[in-house]
Amino acid sequence: MTKDNSGRRGPEARRRAIADHVLSVGSAGAGDLAERFGVSLMTVHRDLDELERQGIVRKYRGGVTAQPSGVFESNVAYRMKSMQAAKNAVAAKAAALVEPGMSVMLDDSTTTLALARRLGGVTPLTVITNFLETTNLLARERDVRLVALGGEYDALHDSFLGVSCVDAISALNVDLCFVSTSAVSAGFTYHQEQHIVSVKRAMLESAQRNVLLIDHSKLGRVALHRVAPLSVFDRVIVDDGADAEALRELDEHKVAYEVAVTR
Repeated sequence: MTKDNSGRRGPEARRRAIADHVLSVGSAGAGDLAERFGVSLMTVHRDLDELERQGIVRKYRGGVTAQPSGVFESNVAYRMKSMQAAKNAVAAKAAALVEPGMSVMLDDSTTTLALARRLGGVTPLTVITNFLETTNLLARERDVRLVALGGEYDALHDSFLGVSCVDAISALNVDLCFVSTSAVSAGFTYHQEQHIVSVKRAMLESAQRNVLLIDHSKLGRVALHRVAPLSVFDRVIVDDGADAEALRELDEHKVAYEVAVTR
């Protein structure tokens, strides 16, 4: 195992290095981290406690993970790195639904961020979002009228949430809403966190048409909270990594879906 000398540069540098490593590989054992960064197991556990407090990673017995579970969503930094090819394929397919002059709402998912990167060529547009990354991206597009949804900033998701955000969404009526969720199963979409669910539901209620963007890893999974039934979506777009059984379940629930080809 290659050693990292950040442990000699102080706890903040070491924690940043540990976070970068875990976000890159997904999960790591505490013993392996102690060896890699040249510190004691007790020191590593203190570092992991602090990183967990910041919402960057999640501890489990004997190690730490950046990967999601049915109760915890992964940090946005991890989500930005995962399933990139699938998300790009889904986003490219979704972009074909957007026409100049539309008003489009995007949630705080990294899949809709991939879509946002493609909207500069489909202008003029009005785009509404609560995702800071998308806001910063589209602020540079001169023919995009950008509406940033306010609320309480949540560092884990890099987005604005809460009652103020829901109230702002409820005052709008948009042509198209694109959202992603953590899990899809048995005719429902799911997410791990209640305050995210309330924002996504408000977005879905504010739109004339709703489109669900998901990579294949979300199919056949559940999370703690139901977001909405698949029937509220006019279309589902998933990448071609979805297996036949997962697509058959969408057929059984009479869901209109498209499969995006990953290159």
